[in-house]
Amino acid sequence: MDTHKVGSDTTVIADSLEVPGIGHIPVNAYVLTAAEPVVVDTGLSIEDRDFVAALGGMMDPADVRWIWLTHPDRDHTGGIFDLLDAAPHARVITTFIGFGIMTTERALPMDRVYFLNPGQSLDVGDRRLHAFRPPLFDSPATVGFYDDRTRICFSSDCFGGPMPSAEIAESGHASDLKPEELRQAQLLWATLDSPWVHLVDAEKYRATLAPLRELNPEIVLCTHLPPAVRMTDRMLGTIAAAPDADPFVGPDQVALEQLLASFERGGMAPA
Repeated sequence: MDTHKVGSDTTVIADSLEVPGIGHIPVNAYVLTAAEPVVVDTGLSIEDRDFVAALGGMMDPADVRWIWLTHPDRDHTGGIFDLLDAAPHARVITTFIGFGIMTTERALPMDRVYFLNPGQSLDVGDRRLHAFRPPLFDSPATVGFYDDRTRICFSSDCFGGPMPSAEIAESGHASDLKPEELRQAQLLWATLDSPWVHLVDAEKYRATLAPLRELNPEIVLCTHLPPAVRMTDRMLGTIAAAPDADPFVGPDQVALEQLLASFERGGMAPA
């Protein structure tokens, strides 16, 4: 995990996962050092990750007041319960649906939850965070937000894309890729993560891009993309094309067996 600043008061806690045949998927959480500090998502649900320790390298976890859960997939919730223990005054921002999904594995404590819907906003002491539904999402519980003080948009999964290396995924910027490389990566992610985009009315979908285009955030911070600075218009143009992109088709059993056979040939037989 790599920790680095984006702007004056926002920090990335960056991680990644390698997916054979796809690339290195960034998995980012963020810390907003507002008057009431906000942690945005809590990393991967993998045993060897210690999200609270990574957070502790930059601030006292006990100072956290809000945990914005953009949606309850396991690549967003890895450290949430440890962080609730370490930050006794923090509340989890989620939705009714997000809370319900969490109860299928381990329920969030009711007195630590704050329901916030798209279109509403939250005062965190020195700014307001404006909740919205990103144009692309893989969960009905997804809620991103716009920070009106820094002009940073936290977009959850929307705008994601696999990177060619772990170094770029965890320590780079979206602009490290050539424009066409980034476009192809984001279209791949859009069709993989939000396959419904091929089933909806394309013009109604494209109309959902207008609010972000009007906001024109200075920086877009996505869970699955390195920070994107002054790239909003270009990236909106990319995801506008998602309904017309080729649908993602994952590997089948034949491909899996070929992959396993390649491991055996290379001396890495599966356990």
